[in-house]
Amino acid sequence: MPKPQTSPVSFPQDFIWGAATAAYQIEGAWNEDGKTESIWDRFAHTPGKVKHDHNGDLACDSYRRYAEDIALVKAMGLTSYRYSVSWPRVQPHGRGGANAAGLDYYRRLTDCVLDAGLRPLLTLYHWDLPQELEDQGGWANRDTASRFADYVRLVADALADRVRHFVVLNEPKTFTSTGYWQGVHAPGRREPLAFLRATHSVNLAQGMAFRILKQARSDAEIGSAFDVAPMIPASSRAEDVAAAERWHRFLNLWFVHPALHGAYPEGVLEPARQHELLGWQEGDADVVRAPLDFIGLNYYSPWLVRHTDTECDIPGLHCKANWAKGLGELPQTDIGWDIDAKSFHDILLTMAEATGYRPIEITECGAAYNTGPSADGSINDDARIRFFADHVRAMAAAMADGAPVRGFHYWSLLDNFEWAEGYTQRFGIVHVDFEQQQKRTIKASGHWYRQLATTNALP
Repeated sequence: MPKPQTSPVSFPQDFIWGAATAAYQIEGAWNEDGKTESIWDRFAHTPGKVKHDHNGDLACDSYRRYAEDIALVKAMGLTSYRYSVSWPRVQPHGRGGANAAGLDYYRRLTDCVLDAGLRPLLTLYHWDLPQELEDQGGWANRDTASRFADYVRLVADALADRVRHFVVLNEPKTFTSTGYWQGVHAPGRREPLAFLRATHSVNLAQGMAFRILKQARSDAEIGSAFDVAPMIPASSRAEDVAAAERWHRFLNLWFVHPALHGAYPEGVLEPARQHELLGWQEGDADVVRAPLDFIGLNYYSPWLVRHTDTECDIPGLHCKANWAKGLGELPQTDIGWDIDAKSFHDILLTMAEATGYRPIEITECGAAYNTGPSADGSINDDARIRFFADHVRAMAAAMADGAPVRGFHYWSLLDNFEWAEGYTQRFGIVHVDFEQQQKRTIKASGHWYRQLATTNALP
């Protein structure tokens, strides 16, 4: 097991170490006990949308094996488990009353988390919109924000007595852009204006959910998980620097700034058309505002931004930039994403300043390495350990420089259904043998993480 030969790094005794999962990626049981179709069920069942036509029908079978998975979190010495609620499992039609069997499942799951001595970190939306709501326009339909608020109220009524820490949304930038603009994720639409409308509906939903959760539990701590990355200019030319700043505001701040300030970042949309393009209505400034208690950040790779004279296909958006998820000169993980721990340090400081130095939790950070079992059955994923150590060290440096980070959740606990990549990419610190009755095996990286979490120091 590699041990970087650098200066020692330690963390506060109350630092939170955890692991993260998402309902559609691990649960399976896609149509059982009253659960109806989500947009990811529909998308993954459509030939050609997911690699090898994989789907989440069974996934990791965590709907049945959740106790085993929670025991793995505890065995690794972690103190927090981030998991999500499937909206169509709790509210099958996206409106109306709750599905009792669905809520009972999440009560049992949460009780199991608590019985293991772990902190539940509950995500309310991790991309599984009920298909019936998508049939009515999905997130591009403003009414979906109100439907989400009703769903959050059902969850809060059932679980707020057990759960104090909530993540409202996971990666709103990604599920709106890949789902409604680029079409590579569910629901698979390529409609630029619908994408813009979806971003505003999502911000409305975030603000509504924040207030509902506070009403349900006054001492609740509420955030969202924003996927962020430094927007690195391709050169020192003024045009590239300006393009990178525009994309920072659009990709990193578009869902943070409205929550904290009741308005969108300047310089992204044409001011005269902003309200028209977003479907803004009177009073929306108050609706989108949500003074988040903490900021969840997901980090994987930096982005490279270069100015171009060509406008993009979104009306009223000041694009004039080409961007790529990667710098082209760095080592990569098996999914092809650049590895750059320094960018992790940098974006933590940037987001700390942008959010008024609210507490930060790393809600996701991880790497895809597809290392399989060796002859003795062990999984020696040394590359993941190097990635892990470098990024934890970068986080510690950011904390020393003033970033108020209080917790870290590795993505992911389990090898799982990785969206459009299907089962081809393994992010887990626990290996899942999808062909051998879902057998779980803690990888070398999981044992390394146990050492980190139990000593609060880099091994």
